[in-house]
Amino acid sequence: MNKWGFYIGNVTFKKIMIATDGSVCSRIAANKGIELARLSGGTVYAVYVISMEYFSSMGMDFDWGRVHEALKKDGEIAVSYVKGIGKLEKVNVVSILLEGHPATELVRYAEEEKMDIIVMGTVGRTGLDRLLLGSVAENVLRHSKIPVMVVREKYKS
Repeated sequence: MNKWGFYIGNVTFKKIMIATDGSVCSRIAANKGIELARLSGGTVYAVYVISMEYFSSMGMDFDWGRVHEALKKDGEIAVSYVKGIGKLEKVNVVSILLEGHPATELVRYAEEEKMDIIVMGTVGRTGLDRLLLGSVAENVLRHSKIPVMVVREKYKS
């Protein structure tokens, strides 16, 4: 058992996908995913999905190009964080930027690339927020054939 409470045993995780959106919660999950990769000798695939769906109600004169570039830059920052902690822990990290609906793209990529596990964070919304906003983590859990490790933002050790 290590500092994170993982016991690997004879389970191997060679392809570990860390879904990131750059949030504090996804950074906590990234740290756990990197540790899992370090212990199992695996490679991490840091995946960010550029999603324009939240802007779909904007008018025709909306500057789509500028928004797309801003979201792409956010994605590059998010995956570079994962790459940085991977470098510190001597874990190989591959950066991936996808476009589309986050949950759909994460599941599709994980299955197509035959990931061993998906690691992602969740803020654990409840009530009206959950009903209105949904949860990418919940959708990934429901639809993925790949095991998913979900890390809550308020993790107590």
